[in-house]
Amino acid sequence: MNSRIIIVNIVRWFLLLFVQIFLLKNMGFYDLSTPFIYVLFLLLLPFGIPNILLYSLAFATGLALDAFYDTMGVHATACVVLALVRISFISISLNRDAIDDPEPSLSYMGFQWFSLYTFLCVAAHHLVLFFLETFRLTEVGYTLMRCGLSCIFTLLIIFLVEFIFYRRTPR
Repeated sequence: MNSRIIIVNIVRWFLLLFVQIFLLKNMGFYDLSTPFIYVLFLLLLPFGIPNILLYSLAFATGLALDAFYDTMGVHATACVVLALVRISFISISLNRDAIDDPEPSLSYMGFQWFSLYTFLCVAAHHLVLFFLETFRLTEVGYTLMRCGLSCIFTLLIIFLVEFIFYRRTPR
């Protein structure tokens, strides 16, 4: 990885965590839907990142959010699960040796691949997050509804951000 990619990802990490903690923490829809834009950092990490570094960054990102949300490891666990789903999806859907694109973004990978990738990762993250947060099976319906609405809200914001920073690349 070159230094430009590292600097861009450090700035992205600080910016997304700042937005999540100071702007989106108290934003919600009747405690049913909460956007988690910070997962975009993990989604947009380069393809060539080693798995151990990805897991470490996911854990550190979740732990940083746990410190501000007072959730004691819930976000860290959800971020590590997101990293696992990311690694699995990329290894199944792409040939790592044939990847010329630096990162899995909308402008490089196209809408269909990026939307499936984002949906699977965000859904896994939110399922783990909300079930660990609730930690009881008596409220499965309510938890699934919160998970679904938050998934929709998060995906809308992720696609909005991606369309704002969309760069047309030749294919």
